[in-house]
Amino acid sequence: MKAGIVGLPNVGKSTLFNCLSNAKAQSANFPFCTIEPNIGVVNVPDARLEKLESLVNPERVIPATVEIVDIAGLVKGASKGEGLGNQFLGNIRETDAILHVLRCFDNDNVVHVDGSVDPIRDMETIDMELQLKDLETLEKKLDKVKRAARTGNKEAQKEEAALLKIKEGLEAGISVRAIEISDDDKKDYILPLQFITDKPVMYVCNVDEAAAVSGNAYVEKVKAAVANEKAEVVVLAVGTEADITELETYEERQMFLEDLGLTEPGSAKLIRGAYKLLDLETYFTAGEKEVRAWTIPVGATAPQAAGVIHTDFEKGFIRAEVISYDDYIKYGSEAKVKEAGKMRVEGKDYVVQDGDVMHFRFNV
Repeated sequence: MKAGIVGLPNVGKSTLFNCLSNAKAQSANFPFCTIEPNIGVVNVPDARLEKLESLVNPERVIPATVEIVDIAGLVKGASKGEGLGNQFLGNIRETDAILHVLRCFDNDNVVHVDGSVDPIRDMETIDMELQLKDLETLEKKLDKVKRAARTGNKEAQKEEAALLKIKEGLEAGISVRAIEISDDDKKDYILPLQFITDKPVMYVCNVDEAAAVSGNAYVEKVKAAVANEKAEVVVLAVGTEADITELETYEERQMFLEDLGLTEPGSAKLIRGAYKLLDLETYFTAGEKEVRAWTIPVGATAPQAAGVIHTDFEKGFIRAEVISYDDYIKYGSEAKVKEAGKMRVEGKDYVVQDGDVMHFRFNV
């Protein structure tokens, strides 16, 4: 599962990518510094994994991960191929969620592609280009559907009505994810078209160090602008986060954070948010060899969760032995959980809960 970092040129995308992945994407004070998308696999910070490690004392610990893609900066006219538009839009289409970086700080030494700082204008610039690309996708489909609808095809008529509703919203500058439409119509007619503006989005407000904790007036404007969009907003002092990641020891990093009034790096909060944005959750396996976090979609069943480890586990699934995370911590070991009668045996229909500690029995 991939989350793509997008934004206008020079708003801090590559610096953010470096913070998240420690893969040093080139970053510089001019537009189009990033040409090819950089890809980093990022560990998801999870205090539960550390707790399980302290109880089990395994040989190794493997966290959950998210793939982060740093995509080239977008400019006006991208939907018509301006700048790196076609390449940008192709790259973003391949992602599952969007991390939209907005410049929310003043600094005369950092050039802005439009000459002034205005995160709402910047957001609208990118949204408009993505909406125009979605309109292009929609109109191609609508032409075919209209022809079928005119023959009296009832299914085509239903699809035409749904697509026209999306068209009306896009033409009014509303992203697909914010257009009200029935769940059935969305599943049958909208999701198959993979609209870019239907992807879940998190707005990352890039602020200066002084605004790292409480934000600023720019951030408040962004929050107000996206209030109806079912979108997340995260405040991050990207330049400061970059400085923190350069410090060599954990103690130095903690001192820096405390001076800022933060309990953890903002990047950790952002990664967890991206994981949630992708509609993912975690279950654990815990043993002497390893304690490991496994990534599954929210709502996955026990056999589907087993299949993440190996397809044979899903094919030959018999049952799952499940301990809730809270019970594992409360009793301190698997043996004590069993003694207390808190280990459950679950079958094929069990929907895995975030934080479950699981063993699978299977036969192939």
